[in-house]
Amino acid sequence: MLPAQIPDTMTVSVLVRPRELCTQRRPVPTPGPGEVLVRITSVGVCGSDTHYFLEGRIGPHVIDSPLVLGHEPAGIIVSLGEGVINRSVGQRVSLEPGIPDPLSAQSLAGCYNLDPGVRFFATPPIDGVFSEYALHPAVFAHPVPDSLSDDAAALLEPLSVALAARQAAKIQIGEKVLVAGAGPIGLLISQVAQLAGATVTLTDVRAERLTAGKRYGVEHTFVTAAAPPVEPEFDVFIDASGAEAAILDGICRLAPRGRCVLVGMGADTIALPVPLIQGRELMITGTFRYANTWPTAIALAASGRVDLDGLVTSVHGLMDVESALTAGSYPGALKAMVHPDVE
Repeated sequence: MLPAQIPDTMTVSVLVRPRELCTQRRPVPTPGPGEVLVRITSVGVCGSDTHYFLEGRIGPHVIDSPLVLGHEPAGIIVSLGEGVINRSVGQRVSLEPGIPDPLSAQSLAGCYNLDPGVRFFATPPIDGVFSEYALHPAVFAHPVPDSLSDDAAALLEPLSVALAARQAAKIQIGEKVLVAGAGPIGLLISQVAQLAGATVTLTDVRAERLTAGKRYGVEHTFVTAAAPPVEPEFDVFIDASGAEAAILDGICRLAPRGRCVLVGMGADTIALPVPLIQGRELMITGTFRYANTWPTAIALAASGRVDLDGLVTSVHGLMDVESALTAGSYPGALKAMVHPDVE
């Protein structure tokens, strides 16, 4: 339900320094031309949020001043900026978190995710959305149907990561796909690969996460500690773990002319088996976020072909963000959500 009026201030959860959070009252911003003001209803917690909380950095991105985390938001539009004509107050939306320069070379080429000047929620120095309200360009505030819950609307972001991985892997009907990492991204990649007609094998170091894989229709799983002998049998390997051991194992399991897609972020560098890659003519690529995925993600989630609500294992308020950021370490945990309206 929309508030009777927009308040002057809002509550925001701020990462002051690694492992130290506080809540602050900040002014509610006013939308400028082309922008909408959104009351945030749900935000998914990503592994990158946890990395920033625990370590204060991810690769080259270092937190050197207070930062608001959270980049998987959904909400309700409560105010329109000048010139916004295709959105309306009261409309439920999922926010695509990256704002590129529309005239950059990468944006004009259709891969705006690779624009080096992109402004992305919760990537220093850009604040994220562990807050009650947020401004966003209307074109990246995607309307969602009422059949989607607030949590599902927020989780269109990780689904978009999975869709980008499937596109990069060029998965075909009947192919055998190995996915390493049975967290939310790995589970969604597994679902999307199955929808593309592939047979999926899912692996993880945690047996309980493979149980979740079974719920998502994956018939073949194995715990890495009890991995079967290495055979070059897979057409595609997608790593959603970021673990060097998993990447190297998966590459060794690729059949000749197999494709490897690196999605998980972990080791900065690894030593690759070059003779094997050359001898089998393997193709290795990475993915960086996504571009033009929200329409497909909305259609898949709204049709029920992808289950997003089933990923949610805990809900937290803005006063309890630390628990949300560390929830992934508990057995059975998959996706923690932050609801700003929860006390």
